[in-house]
Amino acid sequence: MNKIKLTLLFLFVSNLVFSGKQEISVNKIWNKDVFRPGTIHNIRSMNDGVHYTVVEKGIQINKYKYETEEAVKTIFTTDGFLNNENDNPARIYDYSFNKQESMILIAVETEQIYRRSRKSMYYLWDIENEKLKILAEGDKQRLATFSPCGENIAFVRNNNIYNKNIESGKITAITKDGIKNKIINGTTDWVYEEEFAFTQGFFWSPDSRRIAYYKFDESHVKEFVMMMYGELYPEKYRYKYPKAGEENAVVSIHVYDFETDETKQIDIGDEADQYIPRVKWTNDSHKISVQRMNRHQNMLEILIADVESGKSEILYEEKNEYYIDITDDLTFLDDNEHFVITSEKDGYNHIYLYNMNGEKVNQITKGDWDVTEFLGVDLSKNLVYYTSHEVSPLSNHLYVIDFDGNNKRRLTDNDGYNIPEFSKGFKYYVNNHSTINSPPVYSVYNADGELVRIMEDNKKLESITELFGFSPVDFFSFKTSENIELNGWMLKPDNFDPDKKYPVFIYVYGGPGSQTVLDRWNARNGAWFQMLTQMGYIVVSVDNRGTGGRGEYFKKMTYLQLGKYETIDQIEAAKYLSSLEYVDEDRIGIFGWSYGGYLSTLCLAKGNDVFSMAIAIAPVTSWRFYDTIYTERFMRTPQENPEGYDNNSPINHVDSIKGNYLIVHGTADDNVHYQNTVEMADALIKANIDFEMMIYPNHNHSINRANVRTHLYNLMTNFISDNL
Repeated sequence: MNKIKLTLLFLFVSNLVFSGKQEISVNKIWNKDVFRPGTIHNIRSMNDGVHYTVVEKGIQINKYKYETEEAVKTIFTTDGFLNNENDNPARIYDYSFNKQESMILIAVETEQIYRRSRKSMYYLWDIENEKLKILAEGDKQRLATFSPCGENIAFVRNNNIYNKNIESGKITAITKDGIKNKIINGTTDWVYEEEFAFTQGFFWSPDSRRIAYYKFDESHVKEFVMMMYGELYPEKYRYKYPKAGEENAVVSIHVYDFETDETKQIDIGDEADQYIPRVKWTNDSHKISVQRMNRHQNMLEILIADVESGKSEILYEEKNEYYIDITDDLTFLDDNEHFVITSEKDGYNHIYLYNMNGEKVNQITKGDWDVTEFLGVDLSKNLVYYTSHEVSPLSNHLYVIDFDGNNKRRLTDNDGYNIPEFSKGFKYYVNNHSTINSPPVYSVYNADGELVRIMEDNKKLESITELFGFSPVDFFSFKTSENIELNGWMLKPDNFDPDKKYPVFIYVYGGPGSQTVLDRWNARNGAWFQMLTQMGYIVVSVDNRGTGGRGEYFKKMTYLQLGKYETIDQIEAAKYLSSLEYVDEDRIGIFGWSYGGYLSTLCLAKGNDVFSMAIAIAPVTSWRFYDTIYTERFMRTPQENPEGYDNNSPINHVDSIKGNYLIVHGTADDNVHYQNTVEMADALIKANIDFEMMIYPNHNHSINRANVRTHLYNLMTNFISDNL
């Protein structure tokens, strides 16, 4: 370490001692969890809408009234019933009630498969008789789900669907042709799970007579191979991963009838090269809805199928110049005459009411702002609940509105970001509220937005942030040379002096529809950014074009050329910052993970006159290496759009890199493959460009097991200290 760095380190420590503020460290953030906020986990509203259950201490399911803090009773505890391998009470990963709330399915010994998929040992707890039974001996199960009548439980194991009759204990195979890496029944393949964000691939009919399910034939999908290290001969892990332009699995929808023991295939058209992103029963047990998309994902159709004949007809159709996002908002109303759906068809995401003939009845919400979440319909009062960015793209608020679009009321009157979760019947909601400078507060409100009680105020964390001298985060905006206004936040050192020059560290994600510039608490990264300010850095984040919260055009203008406008905007942000008198224009760095790593790498190359350093964690380095659904949604196929793929691939711009570059990847990253970093490293070496690289063996896209996060963030901190 040279004399200048020793002097800076001495001044850093001296300032902390003089101010009486404690030093933030990576160990305190990631190992000791000093800055982790208190949360409320796994809330389940009871049928009466007056009570809820929650998992506490990891081993108890406790019942509460929304109105009071006192526990009504402990419904179940693993203590004395279920122990783990260390002979301690097993931790409850998930649980669900039957419709009658007389039994609970409890998932323990849960193992992660991919991002959203898990397998567990399931147990059935009879609440009245206080008896516990295992769901099924042998291999772990997935997605165990009660039938609406409460007499059966369906689950997936080894790519097949099974049903257990609770009274008799008999387990029956509904499908028998499931084979790993070939046929999947009742759940999804990798790319549907990751990009359409669901894994439950079977669905009980309202009358419990039938189960509709997905079947994936991935026989012709190419395999990706990852090496798993730790033994004398590393093990090869193989799974089906369709890369952009390659063959997808063929998806079909089937309905099994328990009374006839027959399975019917639903007519979803003759085109095999398409997507079926959602399946949902209507309130009529004879009719099921199937959402169908073309491969370009710019045309969506909702089919209504008769489950006895298998025949279907189009209920709803939508086309878009760019692409259509898939949501879970489709809701069939209890009147059996209408459905609600959200769409960006007028340029912003809004809520629409249709009748079951496919005719639009009303656009419920309107305006130059996006609905962020459709929360549901209270038919007893003809009210619709939703959250939106109406106040600002930076905030999120809860609203209620009549079906006809009148009498809109905002129920959250605070600044910042609100995430409400309603009880059944819309009697109460639990609101998670925070700002970028104040940690989450969990509170119970009634349906009129009146505060009932506070569940978790995180006062302890507030005191901790004061003890460690957290600096306030300020929002700002600026206009680019193209007259585009961009939003950002800035975090300055506590002892900021406008007459001094500071290095700047930019955090970016920047992917389609994402946002980092929100008035919302940032738990662990926020603490790390605060640590960097203690070290004398200004930390900044800017939402580029392509991000969300500002309507369809702002989000979708990156279509067919991912990386182009995002990089231009981040370079413009760096130039804007360098124009500020207190910024050292020669010391501007950028960091990102996944899509953010893709952009930080591109910025170091294309913005080599403004960026002196970049860190890329698990970056995409060529969209040719990424999956079909995500990549083609924004880029179409490489065969159709080769220039769009190659013009903004970091691999093709290594010659322009001048600054210091750190690239990091996990070898078991099933999402953004380690291949991306290997190919980038190969290109850098061929171009004789210096760089640093860190590989985490057997770690996936999150790089978060054991002590690895501490190692990673120490690595990044040291790289920043040495190079910025």
